[in-house]
Amino acid sequence: MKTKKLLVFALLIGICQMVFAQPQRGPVFDSPIVNKDNTITFNFLAPKANEVILSGQFLKSPLPMTKSAEGLWTVTTPAVKPDMYPYAFQVDGIQVADPKNANMFPNEGFQNSIVEITGSAPLVHTVQNVPHGTVSYESYYSAELGTRPLLVYTPPGYNAKDKTTYPVLYLFHGTTDTEETWTKVGRANVILDNLIAQGKAKPMIIVMPYGRAYPTISKSSGSLRNWDNLQEFKKDFFGNIMPFVEKKYKVKNDKDSRAVAGFSGGGGTTLFLGLNNLDKFSYVCGFAAGMLENEFERNNADFFATPDVNKKLKLLWLGVGKDDGLYNVNMKFMDVLKGKNIKYESFISDGGHTWMNCKLYLSSIAQKLFK
Repeated sequence: MKTKKLLVFALLIGICQMVFAQPQRGPVFDSPIVNKDNTITFNFLAPKANEVILSGQFLKSPLPMTKSAEGLWTVTTPAVKPDMYPYAFQVDGIQVADPKNANMFPNEGFQNSIVEITGSAPLVHTVQNVPHGTVSYESYYSAELGTRPLLVYTPPGYNAKDKTTYPVLYLFHGTTDTEETWTKVGRANVILDNLIAQGKAKPMIIVMPYGRAYPTISKSSGSLRNWDNLQEFKKDFFGNIMPFVEKKYKVKNDKDSRAVAGFSGGGGTTLFLGLNNLDKFSYVCGFAAGMLENEFERNNADFFATPDVNKKLKLLWLGVGKDDGLYNVNMKFMDVLKGKNIKYESFISDGGHTWMNCKLYLSSIAQKLFK
């Protein structure tokens, strides 16, 4: 009996030690919280921080956050227009993503999270009750660059075993973005699902490669539209990416069934690859394309020397925001096109150099392709 009491006592002591040995839990919280009035509450736990500031593309200026006794920093924004936005916390001057939010912005240059405000009416990128296509994560081999990532969207109803073939859009991301940015931030797959279901876009395949020719070109080498990257990526694109896609996927392989589009540095890549290879592409679309005025002639030498370009292009499309840092150079490029009597379509939107605009641009051109 005495032994049993000692065992019970020892067990109780052990349980108490385990309980008291557990680290104290911090406050329980979520972040972000989208409120019914479209304000957003952000929370960040940093007991030792002296200052935490919220930055985001939905704000006119960063918002300072308030610290609780437990070290939880909190702020609620004014009402935000429905869309998807990147944001981050500045913690004593260091930018960090929201550790409570699994929706990350794929980027090699900064850490941002994504918040979505849906609103009462669906937007072009809102997931709706329609047939959905598939996004496949692929990889291909380059003798110069090694194993490379690639995302491929196939439309609803795609069947590798039937005889149906599809036109293809090659879609390039911006500088420091990755091959995932067009789906996780640009929602390219959702936009096409919606437009196809509405009968506004042709079913198509979208190919989203990684746009930097790394490791030949350093990740710290600047814009994707830099000359050295353009040359190396051109070799990879025509030598590896297109052959891989045309062998594995049921794509049409004539120029009238190929389009190329891209954002920022990827827009510069788009214009370089597309316009100088009109035997391969009939649709070329730049979204706030990265360019320099003193490179217009060099980067477009073959294009400007090509006779009857208006007969060879079904669509040259350029979109840019009024507040975009690349607005002026894009407008100057349009002036050059006018001076050479080259036809193009333009979309001058509100706003700046953002993925919110990218989604509008993709939605616009998707309704014009392959028709």
